Amino acid sequence: MFVYTVGMVDISRRKFLRGDFSVRKVVVRPPWARAEAAFLAACTRCCDCINVCPQHILVMDKEARPIVDFSRAECTFCSECVDACRPQALEKKAGVPPWQFKARIQNNCLAKANVVCRACGDACAVQAIRFSPAPMTAAQPVVDGDLCTGCGACYAPCPVQAIRIA
Repeated sequence: MFVYTVGMVDISRRKFLRGDFSVRKVVVRPPWARAEAAFLAACTRCCDCINVCPQHILVMDKEARPIVDFSRAECTFCSECVDACRPQALEKKAGVPPWQFKARIQNNCLAKANVVCRACGDACAVQAIRFSPAPMTAAQPVVDGDLCTGCGACYAPCPVQAIRIA
């Protein structure tokens, strides 16, 4: 297969010829999901994980498999979804974090436009988002990757949807 580079994005020849320059979105499966291929093979689409989620953040994707919707709430990593998953598409292992996702601040952040906003930092219970003072401009948000759990608490409060969990 041929791959073309448009900007910094590699796309397949077929997508290129159709004019589809979209980038694949990161799919956020429930915490402790197995690697995507193993998850897809194991998930029976039973919806048990969706039904037990106390935060109601698990929803079905187009193929009726669970994904996380951070616009609803944050993940508390309660592991009820793992306990409910009989086919073991979700598998909690001791000492293994629920996922590798972290919050990312996008360029449309209000602070980058010199508007004072600290909604994401106020929502972060582990204080992974801090604000660096900058002369003559609004303090800029910085995500501490070591502290960020990727829980998504910062996502919904952002008034301009400048947070990505990836």
